[in-house]
Amino acid sequence: MNHNPDKSSSFKSRDHDHKNSVPRAESLKSSKEKDPAAADKNETNEQGGEAKESEVKYTLEKAWEDIQHFLSGEEGLEIPDIIDKYLDLVEHKVSRLEVPEKSKGCPVPDPEDDGWFHKVVEQMSKLHRHVSTVFKPDSSRGPLINRIGRIHQRVMSYLEDEFRVLLEESRTVEAAADQSPDAGQDQAKEEPKFPGYSKQVLATLNKISKLMISGGYEFECYEVYMVTRRNTIEETLNKLGFEKISLDDIQRMQWEAMEREIPPWVRAFKECANIYFSAEHKLAQTIFSDNPSVAKSLFANLIRVLFLQLLNFAEAIALSKRSTEKLFKFLDIYETLQDHSSAIDSLFPEECAKELKAELTATRSKIGETAICIFCDLENSIKSDTGRTPVPGGAVHPLTRYTMNYLKYACDEYKDTLEQVFKEHSTSKPRDYQGNSQSNNDENQSPFSRHLIKIMDLLDSILEAKSKLYKDVALSNIFMMNNGRYILQKIKGSPEIHQAMGDDRYKKRSYELRNYHQSYKRETWMKLLDCLNMEGLNVNGKVVKPALKERFKSFNAMFEEIHRTQSSWVVSDKQMQSELRVSIAGVIIPAYRSFLGRFSGYLTPGRQTEKYIKFQPEDIEAYIEGLFDGSTSSMPRRKT
Repeated sequence: MNHNPDKSSSFKSRDHDHKNSVPRAESLKSSKEKDPAAADKNETNEQGGEAKESEVKYTLEKAWEDIQHFLSGEEGLEIPDIIDKYLDLVEHKVSRLEVPEKSKGCPVPDPEDDGWFHKVVEQMSKLHRHVSTVFKPDSSRGPLINRIGRIHQRVMSYLEDEFRVLLEESRTVEAAADQSPDAGQDQAKEEPKFPGYSKQVLATLNKISKLMISGGYEFECYEVYMVTRRNTIEETLNKLGFEKISLDDIQRMQWEAMEREIPPWVRAFKECANIYFSAEHKLAQTIFSDNPSVAKSLFANLIRVLFLQLLNFAEAIALSKRSTEKLFKFLDIYETLQDHSSAIDSLFPEECAKELKAELTATRSKIGETAICIFCDLENSIKSDTGRTPVPGGAVHPLTRYTMNYLKYACDEYKDTLEQVFKEHSTSKPRDYQGNSQSNNDENQSPFSRHLIKIMDLLDSILEAKSKLYKDVALSNIFMMNNGRYILQKIKGSPEIHQAMGDDRYKKRSYELRNYHQSYKRETWMKLLDCLNMEGLNVNGKVVKPALKERFKSFNAMFEEIHRTQSSWVVSDKQMQSELRVSIAGVIIPAYRSFLGRFSGYLTPGRQTEKYIKFQPEDIEAYIEGLFDGSTSSMPRRKT
């Protein structure tokens, strides 16, 4: 039977905060301190009241014993007169619970009493159920039946208030614990965990739920439970920083604001899956222990709404405008959904679990598919870099830095997740890598690895095109060396990228880097070595001085131009800069020292020597050390 009668006006405006009510003992103590004579009088009245209470208690118990005979059918169908007396006693007893409408006190029985109120509720429910079943409302005893109904409604209203207040107690306990100024470490350990009810309160809540359900007020019981627990959970999530946001609001958010909402969502989802869901499940089972199906239903309906609310946030994020900087937050959401899906199977009823699992899977798929699209958008970012201005000094291109740092972070932090995302949610077949000597190995690589290699190959082709923007071929080689070295260092520093691309491709890149190095030396220093060529300097066993002077002049002019130009060039990697200088010095200095030692004596000492021999080998070495530092420097004074 499910009754939901209208409450009287005195019940509609009651405030349920029983914390503000003053205990009777404290009031009596206060009055004694103010007026001893009045206090003695009050104490006498209290004693009289307590005696009357004992009489009422006795009379209620005795009257109920007589009514039991009526309920058992021993008295026939006639309603005994003792029922009116019993109802008078119940009304007198319950009237002591009433408070003025404007008072903030809640008319809930003191938990320290002997449980008389719960006994009265149980008795009134039995009496009301019996007379409602046996007698018709329009019978001669209709007024009495209606009176029983009114009193039953009255006590059930009070019971509903008690149920609500006790359910809200967890929030009161948590707030008090948060505001305690002297909560030490030992006290912190004793603070109640979510949902924060003591064993005594849980036992009372369990008893009240039984009374309300058996009394035909199951709807009110369920509604109070659902509303109170939903509010408590929402407040708990708010403390974690997650607030309910509509789909429209999320769609209107700028990415910076949206990004700030994702970490609190991740934390809230994890806390729900790891703590709150299981705690709520246990709470429902405890309070509704006599009704397992009710406990399952209430828990499922309560958490289902919260769960879908959390999924709606993730789905709204998936529908937002794509951009490469969003990838990692999307992967955070994907990991959260993936890692905590098992909580559904273990807690929810089968049908509800099936529905929520389908919703979670659909949301996770949307996040995964969007993450793939974002990662693929990196290709578009690389292709769209069509700038025609060369990077000064042949330095590492910003596109190289951005792409490789992006890939390194993606692989270092999310490689396993990306592997799973591409494996489960990629809808297109991997493209063939035509002309790649390692194409036969692509079949053994994962979809993510293939796409990673594709992006790096695309970057190589874009850099190759940008290297042709330099008019100086040597500088073009320096540009490719800088970018190639930067890419190799990023690969070397990330085992995940190295593993994805494989040793063969890494070795191939190292080989290409050495080729750029050799090409640079040919374009610059081998031409300089041509000035030190001895061919044509000896005619009939004699040194031709004009030709020798021309060789020295050509060497000096070319070396000065190289130094002037390449001092402003950049080799960012210090190790490669040192290796390059050593390599140049190893080619030039021995050849120049040999040439100088062999032919300097043919020049007249003094003005002629100073004019044609501008550099000593030590000078050449010093000048080479000044190359590739990105700043134009003047020639140092030569040594004599």
